[in-house]
Amino acid sequence: MDRVPRSRVKELAIAFGTVEVLRGVSLVVYSCETLVVLGGSGCGKTTLLKVMAGLQPVDAGTVYLDEVELQAIPPQQRRVVYLDQEALLFEHLTVFENVAFSLRLRRVPTDQVKEQVDELLDAIGLSDHAAKRSWQLSGGQKQRIAFARAILAQPRVLLLDEPFGSLDARTRAEMQQLYQRLAARYRFTALLVTHDVREALVLGDRFAVMSSGELHCYENRAAFVADETTGVQEEIAFWKQI
Repeated sequence: MDRVPRSRVKELAIAFGTVEVLRGVSLVVYSCETLVVLGGSGCGKTTLLKVMAGLQPVDAGTVYLDEVELQAIPPQQRRVVYLDQEALLFEHLTVFENVAFSLRLRRVPTDQVKEQVDELLDAIGLSDHAAKRSWQLSGGQKQRIAFARAILAQPRVLLLDEPFGSLDARTRAEMQQLYQRLAARYRFTALLVTHDVREALVLGDRFAVMSSGELHCYENRAAFVADETTGVQEEIAFWKQI
């Protein structure tokens, strides 16, 4: 079956003063996949996501969603959700109502709201916390709620900016496993950026590497792993020594 392009960017270019942040960046995100962009701090990963979300103008290039140009479409109408390390939950709402927020905006019937939210809270293991407020949650629990809320917003694309980067190692590993389960269950489309090679390998269906504002996309996992510049071989060698 042919892959269906969901989001596409073509020849994006941005300069802040004399610094070229994005230099002719092009990519395609296919429906129901996670494309992981790997790169170090300051390479342009976050800027790329903000452009796709409509939060950052460009000097040149085009962003498409389902083959529709997005330049003239404001962020709130793009059906794209941008999520970073800050959960940004509504403190005055319970866990249940935080997750239900987008459903309430769409005026989904109350019985369907309860059904969908209960199902997702069960999927992320927080059913017993539905009545709590954000200040009663751990960092990992807050991130689960933010992720669940993003899924129920039914975005065409999830833009994930190192969403687990602020968590401790154990919680981060748990969130990666949860991500895998939810991706298989809800079949969402995502572009996720990270600087962590292991996280890229765990979460990605396809891979790209960004360096100094330039992006290189790999055809498949084998090509990504085989490229000695990605850091994968060093990661493999480290674990072989243990």
